[in-house]
Amino acid sequence: MLGLSIPELVTNAITLIIAITLHEFAHAYVADQLGDPLPRSQGRVTLDPRAHLDPIGSLMMVFVGFGWGRPVLTNPYNYRMSIRTGMAIVAVAGPLSNLLLAMIAAIPFRLHWLSPIVYATDILPSFNGFLWTFIALNIGLMLFNLIPIAPLDGFKVALGVLPDEWANKLARLEQYGPLLLMVVLIGGRGILGLILGPLQRTIFGLITGL
Repeated sequence: MLGLSIPELVTNAITLIIAITLHEFAHAYVADQLGDPLPRSQGRVTLDPRAHLDPIGSLMMVFVGFGWGRPVLTNPYNYRMSIRTGMAIVAVAGPLSNLLLAMIAAIPFRLHWLSPIVYATDILPSFNGFLWTFIALNIGLMLFNLIPIAPLDGFKVALGVLPDEWANKLARLEQYGPLLLMVVLIGGRGILGLILGPLQRTIFGLITGL
């Protein structure tokens, strides 16, 4: 299965369930707090993984290392603030939830309760190894989702923080977003790795102290 060992598959699967569930819950919860009743009416303001996992996105996360959940539907016209600002806040909540998970999982390394040495059985990952991968994948999920290409979260974040002129130009590219994202994933994975890889390693080092 794409060269992954059973411990790696177990780690990726558990990480998927936790990371994507909290990611999508964060979107729904923040939208709900901003005054939009749609996520709650659709049962998305919950930590039940069944409400958030997407079958194809889940498999991608387990076997490839990145994936997605079911998008949270929200009506920005219900927000108690400007549409662009509200959309940016709701969008960034997902990636920030993954950073929070990574920071919590990094506490045993930061406090030197665990060593970075990784051991595993033939079936299960070691606790060290699980946390190590859990941290790395959550950071990777955060960075990937912050790429400013629709339909990723980074696109809406960019629309909310860029000056009006730039935001309007970016908004016109939204219809091409899925195609651009596919091109990046298929043809530009090496370049993407060169950009996101150093960021991932830097953040990993900062929060773990390793």
